[in-house]
Amino acid sequence: TVDSLRPFKPLGAILVTTPQAVVVGDVRRELTFCKKTGLHVLGVIENMSGFVCPHCTECTNIFSSGGGEELARHAEVPFLGSVPLDPQLSRSLEEGRDFMQEFTKSAAYPAISHIAQQILEKAEP
Repeated sequence: TVDSLRPFKPLGAILVTTPQAVVVGDVRRELTFCKKTGLHVLGVIENMSGFVCPHCTECTNIFSSGGGEELARHAEVPFLGSVPLDPQLSRSLEEGRDFMQEFTKSAAYPAISHIAQQILEKAEP
């Protein structure tokens, strides 16, 4: 529960959604929960926002897009960014490798880097 986290003084919650309406609806309920419990929402991230082809690196929207951004706008919380599906990211996580060090040319790299930078800026006193 949120009460068990309070002694650790969390900066807040980062909500992750995918572009599909059903998932956005679930995350909307999480957002409502955070607001009711007083847990600050640092922002929303849209995961699986497009698919990066492992052969040509082109990013194609295989699902709808923009659901996370719309949710953030509606809830008046920051939209931290979109992360595309990238086979290199999945593989590096499964193998315990450092994606950010090894795949700097991946289409997901700038998205993750930008999101991380925003979170770090929020953490600075």
